[in-house]
Amino acid sequence: MIGNERITDYINSLESPESSICEMIRKEALADMVPIIRNETASLLKFFIRLTKPMNILEVGTAVGYSAIVMSEYMPDGAHITTIEKYEPRIPTAKQNFKRVKKEDVITLLEGDALEILHTLEGSYDLIFMDAAKGQYIHFLPDVMRLLAPGGLLISDNILQDGDVIESRFAVTRRNRTIHSRMREYLYRLTHTPELQTAVIPIGDGVAVSTKNDSYNDSYKKERIE
Repeated sequence: MIGNERITDYINSLESPESSICEMIRKEALADMVPIIRNETASLLKFFIRLTKPMNILEVGTAVGYSAIVMSEYMPDGAHITTIEKYEPRIPTAKQNFKRVKKEDVITLLEGDALEILHTLEGSYDLIFMDAAKGQYIHFLPDVMRLLAPGGLLISDNILQDGDVIESRFAVTRRNRTIHSRMREYLYRLTHTPELQTAVIPIGDGVAVSTKNDSYNDSYKKERIE
């Protein structure tokens, strides 16, 4: 938990209740020990979706579909979510959850490795939500930058890794050192890439919110032509 737990509990107590079906799916996921977005992260997603009104949303990491369903309840009419999931045991549950909330027409689930699928996607997305394997964020970034619309939002979850990211790599367990170094590289890239403006927000397990400048598409098109 990042920050003071009492403050987090108080802020969460102010939140309007979820729809009954979302609350049920959340409780089922937690009971099955499926990692889903925290309440404060869900609140941030709702806020940005209402603020920016994205018509095309890409989610990297579906799990059981909870965050996609939350986003679908706040996005504009006519909007669409494409979500990617690799872990096969969770895919049937996600599909069933989309049916339970009657969102099959507005949420498309792509099954397979996100790195491979991202290579095949075309067009642009107004909002991209990254919530997959944390050590892979840095590898997803080139395609995410290509797919993110000018002025679009990239929201990356779990970027502070319960505080581990601020530690020396030798202070984290050996098995987490690769993820630790890759996440630090990812955050450096988000905050030092001229085409991005990024804010790192210490809520939940840490969220980075980035927006892409219009100049990126011009430079990217020039590179492809050359």
